[in-house]
This record gives sequence, C-alpha cells and structure tokens, in this order.
Amino acid sequence: MLFFLLLLSISCERGFETDDAARKLAGSTIIETGELAAVNSISFVIPRYGRYWYQMKIIGLLNHGEIVKKGDSIAQLDPTEINKFILDQESNLETQLAVLEKLYVEQENRGQESESRIKNELASFDLKKIELEASRFESERLRRIKELEFEQAKINLEKEKRIYELSEVIKANDLKIQEIRVEQIRKEIENAKALLPKLTLRTPVSGVFQIEWNYQGPTRSLYRIGDNIYAGNNLAKVPELEFMKVNTQVNETDFLKLEVNQKVAGRLDALPKVVFEGEVAYIGKLCRLKETKSRQRVFDVEVRILEPDERLKPGMTVSCEFL
Repeated sequence: MLFFLLLLSISCERGFETDDAARKLAGSTIIETGELAAVNSISFVIPRYGRYWYQMKIIGLLNHGEIVKKGDSIAQLDPTEINKFILDQESNLETQLAVLEKLYVEQENRGQESESRIKNELASFDLKKIELEASRFESERLRRIKELEFEQAKINLEKEKRIYELSEVIKANDLKIQEIRVEQIRKEIENAKALLPKLTLRTPVSGVFQIEWNYQGPTRSLYRIGDNIYAGNNLAKVPELEFMKVNTQVNETDFLKLEVNQKVAGRLDALPKVVFEGEVAYIGKLCRLKETKSRQRVFDVEVRILEPDERLKPGMTVSCEFL
C-alpha cells in the first residue's frame, strides 16, 4: 500500500512538470487576430476648383470594389458650370477688349487736342513776347499792359503744359487698369480651361476602388452618380494591393515580448493552412482599452507582409503568430 502511494506521488510530480513545460512552450508564442490593410492607400479628396466651385456633381463613378490599374479613370465630375463660366468670361473678354480699343482711340484724340492747345498757347506766348519787346519805346501805361498780357500768356501756356502732363499720367493709369482687367479675364479663362481635365479623376496606383460614405443626405449611403460632393470631402480611395499589412494589437502583458523586425507567421481565416511571412513594422507607444466596455488593455501593432500575394485583400481577418 505504501509503495502504491509513493508511485502515485512520483507520477503526479512528473505530470505537474509536464504541464509546466507545456505552459512555458505555449507562452513562448503570442497569437493575435488582426485585419488586412494596404500599406499605401490613395484617397481622392475633392479640392476646391478655383474661387467659384466649392461643390461638384458626380456624373461618372466606377463600381465599388472594382480592380483598377494605374492611370484608370475612376470618377467624372460635371463640367457644366465651368463651361458656362468660360463662355461668359469669353464674352466679357470681347467687351473689355472693345473698351480697351476705344480707350486707346479716345486717349489719342484727347492727346492730340491737348497738344494742339499747347501749340496755340505757345504761339500766343511768342506773340505777346514780341509785342512786349516792341513796346519798350511806348508809354509806361502801354508797356504795363503788354507786360500783363505776356504774364497771362505765360500762365496759360504753363497751365496747358501741366494739364497735358496730368492727362498723360491719368491716361497711363486708365490704360493700365483696363489692361489688367483684360489680363485677369484671360487668366480666369485659362485657369478654368485647365480645370476641365482635372474633373476626370484618375488613380495614380493600381488597386481596388472603394467608394466612401456620403453623410450629406438624410440617410448615410455610398456616393453615387448624381450626388453633389463638397470640396474637402473624400470621394473614394484606392488601396495598393501589392504591399499589405495587418493592423492588430497585443495584450499589455505581452508588450515587452515584441520588437520591431520580429518575424510573424500570418494565416488567413479563409486559408488557415497557408502561412504568409511577415515582420513587426510598428509597435504603439500608448496603451488603450481593447473595447469601450472592456477592462483589457492593449498596444497597437502593425505587421508588414513581406511578399505580395493576390489572395490578400483589405479587410480580411488574419491570425498573427509572433515567433
């Protein structure tokens, strides 16, 4: 009986040692679930087209989830308002050019009239000067009259010269203002025409086309043809599928067990037997609650998949084994 109890005790101790070894072995590997995402994702945020167009109408849009190649057209915005603006400004440009031409003619005529008045006053000045010189043998009273007439002619001549100088300055300013107005209209037309090709949105990368949510209507829905979209809103995005990553997290108790460039074995829930090699690319600096009502705290971790694979798509669930 004593021998049996001793044997049972030894077996239990060995069993405990085996369980401890299993727990240590299990504890050497950390397994967490995450979501696939593209390393590089291009967002199509609608800019403000010029000074006038803060919202645009969508008249063409690819289907959500469609595969696109670099340079493909993914959306078309309505050019109607810009084309109308160009036509109005071209008509305005013709009017302002006519005003400018008229201004040239009027100023030339006024300049000729001013020069003619100066010539008349100069002739009168020369005449009064001659009369003044000829009156030196006349009476004092007559000489005084000639002196006053000469002074008046001199004043009139200086006045006309001053008027001519001021009119030249005014003429130059009026021409400059009108020329600037014409140039501004031309520039606005050029800028508006330059916007037209930009209304066709093209993707700079290959990937999968994903339409964003439209929150402007009474109910939330994906953007669709016929919707208006304001400047600054995100119409869509194209994740580049060649380089993928997994956004996951680790428990705060395992945080110190990870390091950047640490090897990771990733398995899709859809392909549990296929291993995708990865490595730790980023470890979060702040600890957060895993969920709003949870007491568990985690650190965000980003795992980079080392080799591209067409089976990897954004949003798929991945099990990450940190080796």
